[in-house]
Amino acid sequence: MDCASEFVKLFTELRVLNSQKGMLEDWTKEQRCSLTSKQVIHRKTGPMKARQIKAVAFDMDGLMLNTEDLYGQVGEILMQRRDKTYRDVVRREMIGLPAEMALGVLIQEEGLKESWQELQKEAEEIFETILPTQLAPMQGLSELMDFLDLRGLPRCVATSSTRSFANKALSLVGMLERVDFVMTAEDVERGKPHPDIYLASAKKLSVPVENMLVLEDSPKGTTAGVTAGAYVVSVPNQHTRHGPFDGSQWIADTLKDRRIFDLIG
Repeated sequence: MDCASEFVKLFTELRVLNSQKGMLEDWTKEQRCSLTSKQVIHRKTGPMKARQIKAVAFDMDGLMLNTEDLYGQVGEILMQRRDKTYRDVVRREMIGLPAEMALGVLIQEEGLKESWQELQKEAEEIFETILPTQLAPMQGLSELMDFLDLRGLPRCVATSSTRSFANKALSLVGMLERVDFVMTAEDVERGKPHPDIYLASAKKLSVPVENMLVLEDSPKGTTAGVTAGAYVVSVPNQHTRHGPFDGSQWIADTLKDRRIFDLIG
């Protein structure tokens, strides 16, 4: 074979190899895009629906209402009056607990002389001055309530707050009339992180606890729902985002998370 023929043959082989390489690159890119798309869809979809949701139990502070922000202000004022600092480590330990336990933590950690009842009375007086202007619903609450109305699902509030405070706060934002009832720490023997409040809520809603969706923002509340056997989704806020949220089905950024709506159906 002469040099010209060999050159033509080599040139042809190179064109074929380049063509195959281009096809391979195109195929790889297509597969990568397809895989990425599937991964994104899976991440957004979250866990598969394992059970039918027949009712929803909402935590209140930091989940429905921005009261965790306000608790922070109240705590700072309480401690300033005593020439002390309201420390984050103490605040995190208090979140999700009934008033007696939460204020008990504050008394023990800061060496306060007052009883928890005295501190609670003082805190309520401070709340009276800030609730009317600073209380607000958390992002996505109204939309989720509208969706529950559309689906006809019963719902309740299960909170560590006192009944008087819960009723007042929910009324101020127009949410008290949108739930079937309010269950508080006063209604059960043990508060969160014990499961009592969610077991009692499921019983009053007349649904098996495993078919009740619990929406919680705090680690202690999440533990209460998981221990009760409910389907728990954690929706942390800036004060609780560090968790942990062991046993939660997934962690949502806000109540507008599409997975919550998909789960309810």
